[in-house]
Amino acid sequence: MKQSEYLKLDATALADLIGRGEIHPRDVCEAAIERATRVNGTLNAICHPQFSEALEQKFTESAPFSGVPFLLKDLAQEQADHPCSYGSRGLKNNIAPVDSEFTRRAAQGGLVFLGRTTTPEFGLKGVTESELWGASRNPWNVDLTPGGSSGGSGAAVAAGVVPMAGANDGGGSIRIPAAYNGLFGLKPSRGRVSSGPFLGETWTGASIDHVVSRTVRDSAAMLDVLAGPAQGDPFVIAPPAAPYAELMQKAPGRLRIGVFTSSPYDTEVAPECVAAVEETARTLERMGHIVEYAEPEFDGMALARCYLGLYFGEVSVLMARAREQFGATDRDFELDTRLIAMLGRTMPLPDYVQRRQQWNDFARALGTFFESYDLYLCPTTGQLPARIGELETPSHLKFAAKLMLALKAGRLVHRSGQVDQMVLESLARTPFTQLANLTGTPAMSVPLHWTLSGLPVGVQFGAAHGGEDVLFQLAAALEEASPWFSHYERLEDAF
Repeated sequence: MKQSEYLKLDATALADLIGRGEIHPRDVCEAAIERATRVNGTLNAICHPQFSEALEQKFTESAPFSGVPFLLKDLAQEQADHPCSYGSRGLKNNIAPVDSEFTRRAAQGGLVFLGRTTTPEFGLKGVTESELWGASRNPWNVDLTPGGSSGGSGAAVAAGVVPMAGANDGGGSIRIPAAYNGLFGLKPSRGRVSSGPFLGETWTGASIDHVVSRTVRDSAAMLDVLAGPAQGDPFVIAPPAAPYAELMQKAPGRLRIGVFTSSPYDTEVAPECVAAVEETARTLERMGHIVEYAEPEFDGMALARCYLGLYFGEVSVLMARAREQFGATDRDFELDTRLIAMLGRTMPLPDYVQRRQQWNDFARALGTFFESYDLYLCPTTGQLPARIGELETPSHLKFAAKLMLALKAGRLVHRSGQVDQMVLESLARTPFTQLANLTGTPAMSVPLHWTLSGLPVGVQFGAAHGGEDVLFQLAAALEEASPWFSHYERLEDAF
């Protein structure tokens, strides 16, 4: 199979051609490996290649994606007898005993695993730069980040290594790379995709798995593969009325959409991100939808503090696991990670519980908003992609070291302005995505805008819990009205 042909096909088209015997699955796999070999030296998107194994992998025939190449993310999405490092030297020897539910279902869907994609340590940043794997780069401009934490997946899909790749989203980690790499990325509702068997809910329900993809139909069909409870899951979400691959083909009807462009944390929003939303709003009006300026009413800084409180607790537990199971020491973790873990260990338990309970306030506020509107529209990110290494500034490192010294000295910092400063430093570039995580609601980034310099800019839509069908329907209509697939042709000859 010619690589030029491979790059023009999404996963659905590849599966159709394989199923009809028009192309051989090994030829497809070889084309994917050839593309990976060509681009990965520049992009550093694949950290654990398993190309030889992929060529010999047996896959489920007559499945939705039989023979289609796929990449797993190196955070969760465990594959039996393979490493899953979470982007950390402390977990580089973490070998999964069994497949995760995500990986098991992906294999049942016929996908062929080429390897694993890079992530920042523990998936904690909106950039994919780790001491273990180095920096991953954006195929639209290799001096820029592909975002995080599913940045390796975003870069690999945009560059045409695979038509879609595994991703997960605990604070925007599907939607941010989708926005920065010109991809479609949907974060499903809480409970839609099982976190089993290792967890009941990832990040106490804030995080969930899915994919980044070039087309809406691939994302919808993949959610059909992944969705549904596993034995022992804590609760069961109502299934869709029909497969998403069918539902997305229906018109969404006339929607009432609330639009906002100001950051919930009162941080700066780039003009390009605002322009992308305003351009999309005009498109929606031409399509017949009702578009008004409106936003959910909640305390933005309270949401930011609640989100960072989740960070603190989860990181401290994961670091403790790495120490206990693999003998990791402080040297095996990055400075920011060690600081976050210290904040987790020193946070009073009542404060953590209070912040977790406050998630309900945000869910109720969003519920009130959805009494008047079907969806919200806002920027996916507040800023364009950072340059590689831009966020590792001397002032940032100095601040982190100062805060660590305060913690070691036993000074109380959790209710000080220092933690608020950390909140804003951490979330200022991506202030729009955390709301969907803490409320458990579905949200998607759609690649509807490109800057004059050729960078993609995503816009975000959010729906009420269980509203993936409406999001897919609107995304499919927007894909038809403003097709974005042709943009990828610019990347074909870039490597």
